[in-house]
Amino acid sequence: MQDCVFCKIGRGEMAATFVYEDDLVVAFDDISPQAPVHTLVIPRAHHEHLADGLAPELVAALFGAVPAVARAKGIDASGYRLIVNAGADARQSVAHLHVHVLGGRPMSHGMVVFEN
Repeated sequence: MQDCVFCKIGRGEMAATFVYEDDLVVAFDDISPQAPVHTLVIPRAHHEHLADGLAPELVAALFGAVPAVARAKGIDASGYRLIVNAGADARQSVAHLHVHVLGGRPMSHGMVVFEN
């Protein structure tokens, strides 16, 4: 996808400071953080969400990057939350698969809130 902002970041066409990178994925801080630490891990190649029939190697790369991101951001010992949104009902804001790594403060007990 040529217009996808995350594809452009993954290809190095848009500026982002990478917290982590390898051949398959990159991680960078969210521009609208929802916690003191809010970093996104994305595949370099375009995939809309987890249901896109991803290669096992890519899934392993996405989630395998998380401990390195947590260490780099200083939240590996205190803990962190991962969120992956898929589709409109989940309020996926960018149609490119991304894993949110959130931390830096205690999280609320409930994991989700539903609108009526």
